[in-house]
Amino acid sequence: MSVGYARPKVTELVFHLYGRSVHPELLDVYAHTLIDQDEFQAVLSICEAGHSVSLSCRGETATEVTTSKNTDMPKRKRYLEQRLRGHRDESYRFENGVQYHASFQLERLDADVFRSFHEELLIDCERADVSYQFPVGSRLNPGPLSLIRSDAGPRSLLVHAFHTFPDECAVVKTQSLFEF
Repeated sequence: MSVGYARPKVTELVFHLYGRSVHPELLDVYAHTLIDQDEFQAVLSICEAGHSVSLSCRGETATEVTTSKNTDMPKRKRYLEQRLRGHRDESYRFENGVQYHASFQLERLDADVFRSFHEELLIDCERADVSYQFPVGSRLNPGPLSLIRSDAGPRSLLVHAFHTFPDECAVVKTQSLFEF
């Protein structure tokens, strides 16, 4: 018996890239952190369907968001909207010279492999910049888990995000690189 939780089904996920900030009321944020460097500021957030990374640099903002297809997202300055299926690589160059590269994938695992991977991610939460474990959806599976790790350099920000979907034995992995 499932008691429900905030996560949508993994088949409903959409990956977005915007050349602007996204209004915070559009997303249910469960955890976040701020990275404040000389060249940029970034907010890393864990949301109901995945994550949001908002990077401000050189007077402009770039925002990467993973949402449900049912979330009404803005169209203005949306440069990418891709359903999360299989593996995909994307790149975009913003007007201010910031280069963006993303690699995202949806992986379905055998139940035993999934549980082992989920346990490894729980341990990784200790080193993550931000993490959140959602309430348990059923008595047979752990609660969904999200974590984000970053590596900030003087001219770049590398972000790794992992999101588990236990009822579907699925994992979403993203890697995003902002170069300026």
